[in-house]
Parts: sequence; C-alpha cells; structure tokens
Amino acid sequence: MATPRSVSKVVVVGGGIFGVSSAVHLARLGVQTVLVNDGPLAKGASGRSLAWLNSARKRSAEYHRLRMIGIDRYRTLSARYPDAAWLRFDGGLTWDADDASNEIDDVFAHEKALGYDAQHLSAHAIASVTPGVAASAVTPQGAIFNPGEGWVDLPSLIEILIAEFVERGGQLVTDAGIAAVTVVDGRATGVTTTSGISLAADAVLLATGGDVPRMVADAQQYIADGTPIALLVRTKPVDLPLRAVLNTPRVAIRPTPDGALALDSAWSEEEVVVNSDGTYSVKASTIQGLLDEASKVIEGHPKLELQSHGVGPKPIPGDGEPVFGQLKDIQGYYVAFSHSGATLGLIAGELLAGEIASGIEHPLLANFRPSRF
Repeated sequence: MATPRSVSKVVVVGGGIFGVSSAVHLARLGVQTVLVNDGPLAKGASGRSLAWLNSARKRSAEYHRLRMIGIDRYRTLSARYPDAAWLRFDGGLTWDADDASNEIDDVFAHEKALGYDAQHLSAHAIASVTPGVAASAVTPQGAIFNPGEGWVDLPSLIEILIAEFVERGGQLVTDAGIAAVTVVDGRATGVTTTSGISLAADAVLLATGGDVPRMVADAQQYIADGTPIALLVRTKPVDLPLRAVLNTPRVAIRPTPDGALALDSAWSEEEVVVNSDGTYSVKASTIQGLLDEASKVIEGHPKLELQSHGVGPKPIPGDGEPVFGQLKDIQGYYVAFSHSGATLGLIAGELLAGEIASGIEHPLLANFRPSRF
C-alpha cells in the first residue's frame, strides 16, 4: 500500500471521460487541478464510443464488480437528470450467430448465476419486452435482454462535468499540443507540452486513451497494449421505436440524443486501413455495409443514411482488464487505460481521485494495477 502524502496540485493529461471525471472528482476533494488536452475535449475514443453501459457476458469477477458499481454511479446521475436525452436505461438486447460460436445459453446461465438481470427471449417474444427489433433477424437460439443496461452520450456528459470542474476552480488547457510527463529522481513532477506549456505538480494522471502504453514507455515502464483501430458510424436522425442497445453478430447499435443511431462492429474495424503516415482510411463499402447490417436488424428495415463517422484507436489493455493507478517505479505518476470507458468513467475517476489525493490505494482497484505487467 502506498504511503499517504500531501498532494496540493495535480495535472491530468487527457480530455476524455477518464481524464475529465478524475479532474472533477479531484476538484470536489479540494485539490488544485489542471486538465490538459492536445485538442478539444472528447476528441478521442470518448467521442466515438458506442458507450453501452453494461456488464454483460463473461469476465473476471473483480472486473464485473467494478462495472456494476460503475453502472450504479450512472443510476445516481440519472436521478439528478431524470429527463436527460444523453443518459438512458432502456436495456440491452444481444444475440449470437447461428453457428458453433453461439454462446447464448451459456451466457444466460452465467448472468443468472451472478444475479445479473437477464431474460432469455425467443424472437417472437422480443416485441413485448423491447420495441423496434426485426424478429426475423434473431437467430434460433434466441436473444438475451438485460433491462438494467443503458447508454450515455459521452461528449454531453463531459460537457456537464467540465462545467462543474471550472466552476470549482479547475484550470482547463485545451489545444496544448502533445504532452510529456516530467520525471525527476523517480517521481512525476509535472508536464510539458509541445506548445511550450510547462506545469509543475505533485502528481500527474495520464488518461490519454490508446496513447498511454507508448507514453509510459518513455519512462521505461511497460503496459501491455491490445488497442485496435475502431470505426463508429452515426446515421442521420430517423424516427424509430428502438430504445435498447443492440449487440448482434454483424452490428452493434445504440440510439443517440438527437434521434440518430451509432453503429459499430468487429468486422468493420478490420476493414479500416492504416496509412503509412499514420492516418486512417475507411472504404465507402464498409460504411454502407454497417448501415445495411443495421437496417436488417431494425423493425421495418428503414433506410439509414450516413451523418458522420469517426475512426481511431479503441483503448484496450493487452490482457483485456483495466489499468488504473500509480506506476510501480514512479511516485506520483498515475494512469487510466481501459476498455469500457463509458461504464467505468464515473467510478474510475472517483477512485483515482481518491487515491491521488490521499496516497491510499483503493481495494476495488487492487487487480488492475499497472504493476501486474
């Protein structure tokens, strides 16, 4: 366990949900905090996330527990904003392909054993539970409906959190250029940026998404990285009864605050082209393919039109589990690097802020320390 110490100033690097949530929680604790980002807020993974709030299917018991607590924090937030269009708990529906990979029976049994709210439905029973789904698209093994699941529009949430951060005296520095953590004698002492900004601090939190492993490598620290390049497609607004998040063999779908749909899939990720200069290209056929796959699973098979798309790294640690906390060999150097940024966003910020401010490690993060690598 870390030795408790006094921290009066913290620099948080990263304007996604982990960085912003941690910064506002630090401000709530009375810690002088500066949030630095290399561009506008939510320009990275938080701006192109499906942002499904869930702990469905199988993972470690510790990860499941943390996700459930993360969802609980959104329930509290939802009570404060009961009419929010950017935070909804209308459930999640999932089904698998009709082949040997289908795990619906096993997953349903696993979820019931955990006490995770789950209903195993035949195709014809879905309409009475959650509307807007094309029954003909559901495979014979049926689907699982998880009524406690939901979604959040992360840019909207970040806007609300950053307003509180600034109101509490937090300092926001956007378009700062690329940041580097300064380490002196085994301790993080601040941050410098390529725009010439230099900030001293008692502790630094690095919350830069898929860039975290590369950035800690500059300090001779290793975090295993499994980050893929992901694609999120947004449709134009369309009048549909669909409210649940759908996770199907060929496309995942969630509603958006403006009545549009956000779409992603595993196969479309694989079709993203990484160019020699580090930029990304997406074929028109890939985008149209996602739109077509989404139409197939929605009741009435509506024509879906492209509004926009985003492409870039989807942060995933090499072992799939979150990475939260202080680097083993560098005092005051903390990291936040994980998949499930939406589900974990509020609770991760709360726990990390508490650790940074007090120097006392939280037991909920014991299995997710960077030192495991």
